[in-house]
Amino acid sequence: MEKTVLCGANAYEMKYYFNEQFNGIPESIREELHILCVLFTEEVGGVFTISFEEDGNVLLETNADDDDIYYDEISSGLMVSEVRRRRQELFESLSLYYRVFILKEDIAE
Repeated sequence: MEKTVLCGANAYEMKYYFNEQFNGIPESIREELHILCVLFTEEVGGVFTISFEEDGNVLLETNADDDDIYYDEISSGLMVSEVRRRRQELFESLSLYYRVFILKEDIAE
């Protein structure tokens, strides 16, 4: 399944990435995504990405280097669930944005 990365943060390199293909997303939401990604990796470490699946669904993923003894897979999984629950409205809006502006869907139906 193809996916398109929207943004992500890497605790190892202390870097944040935002896909410029999505520069049409309002600045306030881009800032919120930046904060969300960075805080996530500060909390659990590893790499955290927010992507779009082919159909526009938002995918939250976290992973770590095999030799990272500080990364807790269970905690990171719980945190992904918590972020998804707390930011549900944000992710629904992002999915709608992707379907309208990237997939060119007619959502008026």
